[in-house]
Amino acid sequence: MAIVMGDNQYGKAEIRLLRVTRTGDVHEIRELCVSTTLSGDFEAAHVRGDNSAVLPTDSQRNAVYAFAAEAPVGEIEDFGLRLARHFMAAAPAVRRARVQVDEGSWTRIVSGGEGHPHAFVRGGTERRQALVVAGLDRAHVAAGLSDMVLLKSGGSEFRGFARDRYTTLEETDDRILATAVTARWRFSSLDVDWAASFAATRQAILTTFACEHSPSLQQTLHDMGRAVLEARPEIAEIRFSLPNRHHLAVDLAPFGLAGAGSVFQIADRPYGLIEGTVRRDEAPEGPALDW
Repeated sequence: MAIVMGDNQYGKAEIRLLRVTRTGDVHEIRELCVSTTLSGDFEAAHVRGDNSAVLPTDSQRNAVYAFAAEAPVGEIEDFGLRLARHFMAAAPAVRRARVQVDEGSWTRIVSGGEGHPHAFVRGGTERRQALVVAGLDRAHVAAGLSDMVLLKSGGSEFRGFARDRYTTLEETDDRILATAVTARWRFSSLDVDWAASFAATRQAILTTFACEHSPSLQQTLHDMGRAVLEARPEIAEIRFSLPNRHHLAVDLAPFGLAGAGSVFQIADRPYGLIEGTVRRDEAPEGPALDW
């Protein structure tokens, strides 16, 4: 029986950095978390302990810091492309370089009606994301966001569902719908205004969630995906992961209080998890969106 080395990859995970750009007393900050992954002809390292083709993960980390220092970060998609192309050129054994970039949100603290020149407040849990996969012949880019917490207190229902002997859920035509959106989308080309595309995609998700009636979180997922693809021709497909953050009406009758449907218990676990991809019928191939 022959024993052979299968697929393998290596890299540096979660390289966190803060890039400060100073223009006199006015500062701009960018918080990034970068992960790099290289795959290619590394069988000798695994089988014979021959590291001659291995670009150390320490070098990958240092390259991230250096690229952030040498020039403005710019859009995270472009930053990822620059890094991925560097790794392809720096290590001949590499056949594919994968770079994921997550960006945290910071805004200026307002003092005296104006934004402070160098004091900031964290903008919540939502993060902008980019994924670049560069091969020998071309590169692919995907973008996304995570932990965008949404809630609407009306315009949502859930009824007509299947039942078995364990079903206790009651049907409702008026419920709170809340989720923390993770969305990732893949581009058909690299000729994209990344900032404008991200802003418009995010707005399409928000507008659809707010304005479209929701018979289920499944239909809301599809409606948001359809709205993005109709608005943004550069996007080939979009994938959503939507945890259903349940809000359960508290029975106030035992306390002699009316107020039905006014106070809700926030239940964090267990939760429903709705996932799916909305794509163009003839979308070109590209990197998987389950990152």
